[in-house]
Amino acid sequence: MATRTTSRSKGKNTPTFECSECGWQTVKWVGRCPECQSWGTVQEKGQVTARTTAASNLAAPAQAIGDVDASVAEFRATGIGELDRVLGGGLVPGAVILLAGEPGVGKSTLLLQVASAVAKAHTDHPVLYLTGEESAAQVKKRAERIEAMSDSLYLAAESDLGQALGQIEQISPQLTIMDSVQTLSSAEVDGAAGGVTQIREVTASMIEAAKRRNMATILVGHVTKDGNIAGPRMLEHLVDVVCQFEGDRHSRLRLLRAVKNRYGPTDDVGCFDLNEGGLTSLADPSGLFVSALTDRVPGTCITITLEGRRPLTAEVQALVAESPASQPRRAVSGLDSPRVSMLLAVLQRRARLATLFKSETYVATVGGVKITEPAADLSIALAVASAALEKPLPNRFVAFGEVGLAGEVRPVPGLQRRLQEAQRLGFTHAIVPRGAEKSDIPEGMRVREIGSLPEAMGLLLDGGPAQASQN
Repeated sequence: MATRTTSRSKGKNTPTFECSECGWQTVKWVGRCPECQSWGTVQEKGQVTARTTAASNLAAPAQAIGDVDASVAEFRATGIGELDRVLGGGLVPGAVILLAGEPGVGKSTLLLQVASAVAKAHTDHPVLYLTGEESAAQVKKRAERIEAMSDSLYLAAESDLGQALGQIEQISPQLTIMDSVQTLSSAEVDGAAGGVTQIREVTASMIEAAKRRNMATILVGHVTKDGNIAGPRMLEHLVDVVCQFEGDRHSRLRLLRAVKNRYGPTDDVGCFDLNEGGLTSLADPSGLFVSALTDRVPGTCITITLEGRRPLTAEVQALVAESPASQPRRAVSGLDSPRVSMLLAVLQRRARLATLFKSETYVATVGGVKITEPAADLSIALAVASAALEKPLPNRFVAFGEVGLAGEVRPVPGLQRRLQEAQRLGFTHAIVPRGAEKSDIPEGMRVREIGSLPEAMGLLLDGGPAQASQN
């Protein structure tokens, strides 16, 4: 008896399924998306369409690279210094920027100030602010509070993509801000606003309009509870620049980072101060992260941390107190808790600080700054040791270096920039890892190189504050 076989023809259409959360696609239905681990989000999207044929008439024929006019892609300053710093010089005509951040961090306030500054600088070219989350009256009240009014700034409360594109065609702005991309939807596409299909359509339409009109565009994006940008990952690939706006609700400091930038670097950070009058650029924010104490107090140490290419001064404070409990408490704020626990273990074993076994230890930064780089290890260890031994560290002194489990102090990148920033702020003494070049040490700065944590403690806590020598 012959075996019956079935085969699919080469051109036969097969059903396609897509996850409504992340956009992952498959040829068969599954209950749980393997990409985002969401249940019940994989839905059928119809049949595979035919292949697109080549166009017979080209709207924009290819040019030789030497004939392309590059002047249209030059940076234009926004008037917000810290934003221009992160973007690499300003806005590029035709660029599409995605700005993401947690709710209440100040995204809308920043962009309203940007819209006003650009409108005031170029009164002959209007700026369009599209809001899908607030009414035009609400946006105007905020603009009056932060003094962001301008006759060349236009507001429109739109949640329909077709209406938003119509506003752009009518006003012909030099800059369009859409707050936010998750609130707009197209009537010609299935799905609710904020879904994968709608976000893809909204983003693609705005990018097409921006490139065709040489119009700078800023899209506001929501974030998930994990801090990732909501919507399909493709959203970040489509835009030219992706920026993250960060900040603690209980702190006035706000940080702007570029995680993707086709026109500039991604290793810089912009600092802002959030107050009643809006956001103020902080060209020199180091004073926010250092306490105002003038007397030497045990348990404090200054370090220089690098946020991208930008050196920032930060102060680490530690408090060590006897505990009646069998398991002493250890609390950390502004630092990586597992790394602080590791440094406490190194201090106990390598530096012979046995009192830490039965003492409560509290370690925190000043001003709400968050430090994650290993270069702050040495300052954390010295602050804890100073608090445990009740011996203050010297004035006008900084320390930075990575501490290993064997107690060794390893070199850190950007040594010259750290020392130059310390000297600019009036610090005269520094402890750095061994191996520094002579050219890295600024003239007049007394720098001492060390190779281990016990060596640093013996130099500062036992030998006195002013025994650092010029290398």
